[in-house]
Amino acid sequence: MRLPFSFCPFLRALAASLLVASSSIVFTQARQTPQNPPEKPTPKASAPTEPQQNPYQIELLETRNRFEANGDSRKEVHTRVRINNELGVRQFARLNFDFNRSFQSIEIPLVHITHPSGGTADILPRAITDNPNPAAANAPAYQEVRVKSVRILGLEPGDTLEYRVTTTTTHHPLAPDFWLDHSFDRSGIVTQEIFELDLPALLFEDATSRIATPPCQEPVVNPSCTSASYKGPQIHISPETPETSKERTGDGESSRLVYKWKLTAGSAVNSSKLTLPESSEPDVIVTTFSWWPRLALKLKGLLVTFSDPSPRTELDAKYARIISAQGTGESPDENLYRFVSQKIRTVDLPLGSTGFRVRSPLEVLSSGYGTAEDKAALFLALLPSMLPPRHFALCIPGQSPEKQLPRPPLLTRILAVVDEGNRRVYLDLAAEVAPFGVVPSSLRGTTVLMLNHPNRGFLSADDPDLWREIPKELPFKSEQYVNVDAAVAEDGKLSAKVHYSMRGDNELLLRVAFHQSPKDKWKDLAQLLSISDGFRGQVTSVNTSDPYATRKPFTVDYEITQPKFVDWSKKPVHILALLPQVGLPDAPAKSAPGTAGAPVELGTPLAVETKMTLHLPPATTATAPTGTSVQRDYATFASQYSAKGLTVIASRHINFLLRQVPASRAADYNAFLRAVLNDQAQNFTLERELQATPAAKP
Repeated sequence: MRLPFSFCPFLRALAASLLVASSSIVFTQARQTPQNPPEKPTPKASAPTEPQQNPYQIELLETRNRFEANGDSRKEVHTRVRINNELGVRQFARLNFDFNRSFQSIEIPLVHITHPSGGTADILPRAITDNPNPAAANAPAYQEVRVKSVRILGLEPGDTLEYRVTTTTTHHPLAPDFWLDHSFDRSGIVTQEIFELDLPALLFEDATSRIATPPCQEPVVNPSCTSASYKGPQIHISPETPETSKERTGDGESSRLVYKWKLTAGSAVNSSKLTLPESSEPDVIVTTFSWWPRLALKLKGLLVTFSDPSPRTELDAKYARIISAQGTGESPDENLYRFVSQKIRTVDLPLGSTGFRVRSPLEVLSSGYGTAEDKAALFLALLPSMLPPRHFALCIPGQSPEKQLPRPPLLTRILAVVDEGNRRVYLDLAAEVAPFGVVPSSLRGTTVLMLNHPNRGFLSADDPDLWREIPKELPFKSEQYVNVDAAVAEDGKLSAKVHYSMRGDNELLLRVAFHQSPKDKWKDLAQLLSISDGFRGQVTSVNTSDPYATRKPFTVDYEITQPKFVDWSKKPVHILALLPQVGLPDAPAKSAPGTAGAPVELGTPLAVETKMTLHLPPATTATAPTGTSVQRDYATFASQYSAKGLTVIASRHINFLLRQVPASRAADYNAFLRAVLNDQAQNFTLERELQATPAAKP
């Protein structure tokens, strides 16, 4: 995604500021459903290019998973970690494990420290706490979603920390189905990794004797199901990491298949995929979901609440009251969307934390809060039954999700979908401040799994509505305006007022950032924004429009000062225009002979206008550079610069017209890019007559 104004570094810094740094290690992944929470750190750093000491070294990571045919499971993790320095001490000062108490339990039977001197210490049970997930601290309905923590006191560099964790899952809402994703460490932090997978043999060994979901039961999903077309439980093992051993134990229905892996740091298997992207598939995948329609139907049974006729009268009455207060020009769907997204507080738990179970719509309404699943279900439940079809859409990252093995950990986000005339509108109820019909650019153009209208009871693999692509277009034209009104004082100090007004993708990013941050942190956000745009100085005040006012552009205003912006003793002074640098993708590298080059991705069509007015102190003259104009069918750029008296004016306008530039036009795009960069590198020239200091009288 292209972000003008160098917003990419801004967002990285913003993410760091929004996520308060913790001295603990949280062993969880954002898109991991809680059936199988991991108990190991997942560092993303690649292997170091030169020898250096890691903050810690995991000498042993031993994981054993056992699954039963009824969906129950048990996971045992044994870890031994050597702490190398103070950073490692801080990272392991607290161990956190997420779970859902309604169908999971976590036991920590061992936490042991061995000192270099040979002394030992055991962590006492009172150091273990069990509390609601912080996101659900003020949401009593979700107290089952919890974090078990161990506080590690007395840890020092050179110590070895050893612990065991057991996670037991029984009666999961999606049982008897179960799943697992596992990737082996490739960062070099794990010295030895042992992984064991214990499965019921009749589920995975012989397709004719599967006992949990035999072919004759599949017509509940697809009436045309046959034994020949049915795909049962599946296990995928990457050829890069084949199992060390495979063994069958027991007889009959009690027979088991046991897979084992034993990897060491630096081995060929362990390091074989160091260069692969992070989005590559896990090394081991287990799923009993035979195909995507089966998973879709199961999720639909948990999420759909609007087919229940019992509370229909009360829901219809509440719907009527909500839309009776609709604003001018708003459709009933838009008014209802704004009510649910803004008036019902989002409890920001990962998708699937509750096992995809949702509360009743009336309960969510009365409590005033809900998870993303609850809010999407509430919105669809409130719609009158006679309206056009409504749906859930489940987002899966990556390309061609329909080709991946079906399993819940792939699902990252839930949207509500309504049909309005001949268009389908996708709604992100959890964002709270997203304009109607706007979802993040990372989701637009992606394929989503649809849970369709409740009257459609059957799904099939070739159902045209099972997979849909979210439209790439926004419901309005994307525009951004930046105005800088600045002045340079006689001592060289710069004072500036900066105004942003935006509609589109960056609007959503900033709305969410300011909405989720307390007001006393807004200066920090504005400071990051100013730095990303190349403004050096100290932000002194900041104000924004109401993030909830989503029918209008979002605006940000801040004031900034920079002492010694210019040094008048220099003859002459050269300054760049005080305007954000327009972010353009780099020119594509030359492709190898015989291969097709990649197109240049410009992103969502967007018009950007920036203007600067700079006031100079007395006795200053300025010389302006020459403007530029470049016209292409995929983008246009124009700039104007002027200097009149003590006022300097600069403006730039870039309009992205197409989403991409074909690879065949790389040379043309490169010329366009050079013209824009050369223009932005031009300087204003300032000269000022310094008044001589009067000589002292004798």
